[in-house]
Amino acid sequence: MHQVDQITIHTDNSGFKLLEKTGGMEVISNGIESISIHADQEMENRNPKIRAVNLGGWLVTEGWIEPSLFDAIPNKDFLDGTRLQLKSMMVGKYLCAESGGGSRVVANSTGTPVVAKRPASSGNHWETFRLWRINERLFHFRVAKKQFVGLDSGGEGVDLVATCHSPGAPETFEIVRNPGDPSRVRIKASNGSFLQVRTDERVTADYQGDQIDVWKDEDPSLFIMSFTKRLEGEFQVTNGLGPQKAPKVMREHWRTFIVEGDFKFVAENGLDAVRIPVGWWIASDPNPPPPYVGGSLAFLDSAFSWAEKYGLKVIIDLHAAPGSQNGWEHSSSRDGFQEWGDTDDTIQQTLHVIEFLTSRYTKSPSLYAVDLLNEPLAETLPLETVTKYYKAGHNAVRKHSPTAYVIMSCVLGSSGPELLLPVASGLDRTVVDKHYYTMFRTKFNTIQDNLDFIYKNSGTQLNRLATSDGPLTFVGEWVVEWAVNGATKEQYQKFAEAQLEVYGKATFGWAYWTLKCTRDHWSLEWMIKNGYIKL
Repeated sequence: MHQVDQITIHTDNSGFKLLEKTGGMEVISNGIESISIHADQEMENRNPKIRAVNLGGWLVTEGWIEPSLFDAIPNKDFLDGTRLQLKSMMVGKYLCAESGGGSRVVANSTGTPVVAKRPASSGNHWETFRLWRINERLFHFRVAKKQFVGLDSGGEGVDLVATCHSPGAPETFEIVRNPGDPSRVRIKASNGSFLQVRTDERVTADYQGDQIDVWKDEDPSLFIMSFTKRLEGEFQVTNGLGPQKAPKVMREHWRTFIVEGDFKFVAENGLDAVRIPVGWWIASDPNPPPPYVGGSLAFLDSAFSWAEKYGLKVIIDLHAAPGSQNGWEHSSSRDGFQEWGDTDDTIQQTLHVIEFLTSRYTKSPSLYAVDLLNEPLAETLPLETVTKYYKAGHNAVRKHSPTAYVIMSCVLGSSGPELLLPVASGLDRTVVDKHYYTMFRTKFNTIQDNLDFIYKNSGTQLNRLATSDGPLTFVGEWVVEWAVNGATKEQYQKFAEAQLEVYGKATFGWAYWTLKCTRDHWSLEWMIKNGYIKL
């Protein structure tokens, strides 16, 4: 209980009871550390809207934002999560994990999609293998049901199977490429022999070969390799660079990609906040688990100092959760599988990160909101898991800050953001975050079709979410890019104006993705400097 001198205004959802006394007013907290609510806080409660920009690609890597980070990686065709297929030249068919895993590896797929009876994110084609990179030469191969390819321990010990969940030496392989045609490869097993296709029903690791440098089509050890997907996120860059190179490359990136001048630029160009994506490993700084590099926390500290200097608000955005909440590179997935929430350990670890970040910055006047989890994906992640976490995450923030807004990102692939309203409405100072990327939803034939979609679809949805007694609404990511070829500058400007008008109706505001990017229209800095966006 504390005495306060200033007049405060009670709000029903603030979590406080206010009692007047002569000479002041007492604030009695309901299980939360007592504080005084200042007049400027009450003004913010009435008008919390922000205009923000994401600092994407800084503390959580996305290769398309800053591709040069990957330049120094040796053998960088083979990063973690690279998906490849191997066609036997002997039988003219693809290697395939029978039933998607848990059994033998054969060579009987014709390339026609053989889809496992599992959710889409983990049920890719049975002939697709995902790499785990050990070093630039050695790899594990993971299959659709998450087992690893290895040598059968029974019988001759040379048959290829996909039964192991924790890879070791028997699940380790080297990819040897033809110098003249890198798509032609041999796969060397841990026993020193190469894989060969004896028949389309048996693949073994017992090929020696008298002329291993000869790449003839009839050779049973010869495969044609094709890539189906690549990942370029934080795990790929740090594990690809290795423990000697990664610290130097990453720390130079953090030091130069976002600097104090960028915060000054943001403040001088009509914006009042930044949304900063971070990864779960930042809570273990300066010694995060391999392959992550320590040191990013100091730059987040600097970001808060710069934000305070230039009067900017900060949203801490947990962009990458342990195990990956969506299987994409921006969540630092190792191999494209979504495994956050599979165990309670991943959720508890995430709650620890939320507590760590909130407690560290709760005294900063710039801490405005904590975004609990960026873009969880519904395909293999039950909604009840996410909503249970959101409630626990709200409590974790409230342990250390009674004023920071708590942002709950919509579950992608679910029936709609309305599903979060019952959860968020029962908690104080909550925000529902919805991201809008027109080019990923529908390919429109004309520029007017894009504009109509913004007004009719996005605008209608935001209006529907904005209930008087519910959470605030936030467009946490949007961009002035579309699937229109040859658009003029004036047409881009109209597209920007339409989104600014519609997203400006969100009751918490919006945040552009992103401040800097090698792709011009994704870079707010480039768009402002070249007159495409006027704030």
